[in-house]
Amino acid sequence: MVSLLRSVRLLGQDAPVDIALESGRIAAIAPAGQLPAGTGSGAAGDGVLHGDGRFVTSGLWDEHVHFGQWAQQSTRFDLGAAESAAAALDLLAAELRADADQTDADRTRGDRASAAAGVAAGGTATPAEFVAVRARAGAWSDAITRTALDQIAGARPVVVIGGDLHGVWLNSAALTARGLPATGDGHIVEDECFALLREIDRLAPETLDALVARAGRAAAARGVVGIVDLEMRWSIDDWVRREASGFDLLRVEAAVYPDQLERAIAAGHRTGDALGTGGRLRVGPLKIITDGSLGTTTAWCCDAYPGGGHGRSLVSAGELGALMRRATAAGLGLTIHAIGDRAGAQVLDAYAALGRGGRIEHAQLLRDEDLGRFAALGVTASVQPEHLVDDRVAMALQWPGRDRRTFPLASLHATGAHLVLGSDAPVAPLDPWRWVQAAVLRAHAGEPAWVPEERLPVAVALAASMRGPLRPGVGDAADLVLLDADPLRTDPAQLSATRVAATLLGGTPTHLAL
Repeated sequence: MVSLLRSVRLLGQDAPVDIALESGRIAAIAPAGQLPAGTGSGAAGDGVLHGDGRFVTSGLWDEHVHFGQWAQQSTRFDLGAAESAAAALDLLAAELRADADQTDADRTRGDRASAAAGVAAGGTATPAEFVAVRARAGAWSDAITRTALDQIAGARPVVVIGGDLHGVWLNSAALTARGLPATGDGHIVEDECFALLREIDRLAPETLDALVARAGRAAAARGVVGIVDLEMRWSIDDWVRREASGFDLLRVEAAVYPDQLERAIAAGHRTGDALGTGGRLRVGPLKIITDGSLGTTTAWCCDAYPGGGHGRSLVSAGELGALMRRATAAGLGLTIHAIGDRAGAQVLDAYAALGRGGRIEHAQLLRDEDLGRFAALGVTASVQPEHLVDDRVAMALQWPGRDRRTFPLASLHATGAHLVLGSDAPVAPLDPWRWVQAAVLRAHAGEPAWVPEERLPVAVALAASMRGPLRPGVGDAADLVLLDADPLRTDPAQLSATRVAATLLGGTPTHLAL
């Protein structure tokens, strides 16, 4: 436990200060050298962290993450660099060959634990399912198909997960292994996709928890102190189990979904209620998905897609209103997925009818007349800025002529809307400095800004990534990060390289790299 931060600087300021911490909060701030040893909760000489002029600010929150899926990402093959279906298939073919060669080598050594294929008791090889992720098909002019996967994989079951988690492709072997007909193009989207992902993501608890612990350490190393976990499985019990086993790296708000709503109500769970015993876990909101995604052209839009259709409405207005009323009456907050402008308008109408606010997740395409409704209705816009830079090709292809209304962050901020930011990991990496840079630049390095008038100032993007103030004061939570450089004075193109020297959760270090 840290009781005293020596010689640190608040953002935008040059004079160093000392900060005393006590009972998980900031107890005092004074010019450097003026707080006596022993100030704070520790005895003299104990718990002192020397900042050496580094910059202190509040810890960062990822307001939208699928943490278990993100934790498993490192075990899967990443197709994020593929710019076409043909390129993705080439990458897959090469990796499958390399994986098969490794399997043969493992068998030669008798190393069956690390082999990529198991062997049944009768001696028949049973190929293990190969999972690839982050296929950004919405930006491709060609397509992955079942038959194309069959040609490169043969009898090996292969699953390719779309970059937005709203679509998957399976070859014939994978379809057959899961009891599905090996027909059509092998592309499964929306609710059927979500059900399949829950099956694919099912691991033994101890295996998943080890991956989650590793992902938690990586998040803390980037200055993250808390997450809103929108994992589609019932994750409340997962987090309680992890805390009981020693996980103490993050604050977590665990969401529930409509198919879990009655279970949550029966258990007496209300948003904000404590879970476990450590004070870090809480019940999150009810998450409702009302439309699809850009990548699968199922985001529900007012205007038709170039290929026809307006996307999909996944929940009728009547069903949405009933779910919202049921959850609200039970004390559960609301966070509602709406990517297309028609979906966004429907959700805002539903909040207006409910008479209370909540969140809209994504808000990637909005009607002009809906911008001011967020603040008026008390609806928070929870946005993932890195999707903007990753999806700009797909937006140009699928939403032509609507550039100005995509990711209107500055316009929302100007209307007084409450903005919060996150990653949507594993769709994008869990790294707040990447999404802050995306919100500020609206472009990858070397690209022109996408609708530059919608860029956010660094201070606004940072504030939308924290639950504490940019310049913490006495009484604020001791959820803090120590940075080598002041992000308010950093070249915006270098924000993603921000180095985190220390992360404190309630005054306890979760990351130290001084």
